[in-house]
Amino acid sequence: MPADPRPEVLVAGAGPVGLTAAHELARRGLRVRLVDAAPGPARTSRAIAVHPRTLETLDQMGVVDALRERGRENRAFTMFASGRRLVRLQADYASMPTRFPYTLIVEQTATETVLREAVAALGVSVEWGVKVGDFEQDADAVRVRLEHADGTSEVCRAEWLVGCDGGHSTVRKQLGLPLIGDSRDTWMLADAPVRTDLVPDSIYWVHTGRQAMMMVPYAREGHWRLLDTAPGAQGANGAPERFARKLSAGLGTAVAVGEPEWTSVFTFQQRMVPRMHDGRVFVAGDAAHVHSPASGQGMNTGIQEAYNLAWKLADVTRGHADRALLDTYDEERVPIGRALLGSTRTATFLVQFKNLLARLALPAVFTVVRHVAPLRRAIQRKVLGGMSGLRIGYGESSLSLWADEPPARQAPSAGAGFAPGERVSAAAAAHAGQPGPDALAAELRDVRWTLLWAAGEARSEAAAAQAAARAAASDAAWLSVRTLGARGGAPGALCDPGRILRDALGLAPGGWLLIRPDGYVAARGHRLTGETWETLLAELGLGMDMDTVRALQGSSSAPPANRDKVLSTIAGQKDSR
Repeated sequence: MPADPRPEVLVAGAGPVGLTAAHELARRGLRVRLVDAAPGPARTSRAIAVHPRTLETLDQMGVVDALRERGRENRAFTMFASGRRLVRLQADYASMPTRFPYTLIVEQTATETVLREAVAALGVSVEWGVKVGDFEQDADAVRVRLEHADGTSEVCRAEWLVGCDGGHSTVRKQLGLPLIGDSRDTWMLADAPVRTDLVPDSIYWVHTGRQAMMMVPYAREGHWRLLDTAPGAQGANGAPERFARKLSAGLGTAVAVGEPEWTSVFTFQQRMVPRMHDGRVFVAGDAAHVHSPASGQGMNTGIQEAYNLAWKLADVTRGHADRALLDTYDEERVPIGRALLGSTRTATFLVQFKNLLARLALPAVFTVVRHVAPLRRAIQRKVLGGMSGLRIGYGESSLSLWADEPPARQAPSAGAGFAPGERVSAAAAAHAGQPGPDALAAELRDVRWTLLWAAGEARSEAAAAQAAARAAASDAAWLSVRTLGARGGAPGALCDPGRILRDALGLAPGGWLLIRPDGYVAARGHRLTGETWETLLAELGLGMDMDTVRALQGSSSAPPANRDKVLSTIAGQKDSR
């Protein structure tokens, strides 16, 4: 019998967000169709900054090395005003360890090329010139009218539709999701050759006395991204001379700007949707929120959203999780989008700094910052913490559970371990180069959940080993079971000489962590037992035989009153196997 040619997921939009969604869905074995209304790949780059948490995500996807080869690592932010250097802020990630302690400056076109090649390697090609028209959905599928560039149309039936089709998203409009917020200022971007004596190892913020500019060095020598926060009525006309005049005044040295390869004058908006899915249809990236480019968050947030959604869609589609898992996409990502609007408003104010008093105030303020080391470090960490994405967590998510009473919290770096909702990649980064942490970094590239437990005391180890072995045998399709400090017969031995990883994770003998496919801790406990594991699966809706669920439910999703009965029935069936 031939394979079913119909896609399980239709992804609309082949920018960084849509490519990420398509990659992660295909990497998990789903049939994906990827369409884009544009006639071909973009030739200009809006987004150029890939922040540390996004680099961690790209590492999990297996594409980070290819991207790093095309970009320039940036570890500093330098401020000038009226011809004087005010302060240079160095990257400081001591309180949020990562294997990528920098922002990668790389053209969005290069990011898309890397992702497009990775998607093609998984058997998915972009269908250019194919636009989403209207669609309808029912309990089983979404039927989407696709309009081709030659004027023909077709109806595509898929189980799910993911709209990554930008700020003017057809998918969002068809769902009736409003973009709530307001319009902001008009700025101009330009990519141009620049002759300057600035060392290209920093992002530069340059205040002219009346307004602010920004300069970001590309990997290509002599090429920079320029930002003018007050381009005036001339727009792009005369841009090279105007950029050169303003930057020379702010830096106090002569700057020559060549003819830009690309310019864009735009009025940005600060808006977001109140929810990010309706039934079988989802939105991500600019389709869900648009905002100021001041802190370079748009593409980064969209990539992380696509990753968050993709593993959940795959688990539900493959029958490894209850459909309620998809509700956590809104639950986890809408608050992040809301917080992003607030942080980008602040960043916008700080970047443009139109106040004429800035000429007098800035030198005095940053003289103090420059000479008071604790204050400078605090600012560095505050700024980086907001931009890097490393402090994003899901502690309030319904997917974050304690199997035991949570202990008094300390910082993870103090050895207290990682609470549910925190990113476990920090443990791999804090001791990079050691066997255990490096093995964890490799483990995070697996598409499955990970149950990580620490062997130890002989009295309790037999029960824990039995529970781990049973989970490894029955749930291998969606779960990787790894044993730290393994003795003979324990599943998935993970080498950890000197207990470095166990100590970093705060795992005493018998302790365990359940790690989500996106690298965040879902649950942890002191003792692993069969009962604890089955209870956890029931609470998270994981490891379920979805055919049985649907038979018991009589529909595609159980009403809340039936949920406990369905879960207990499935648990009983598992016990009998």
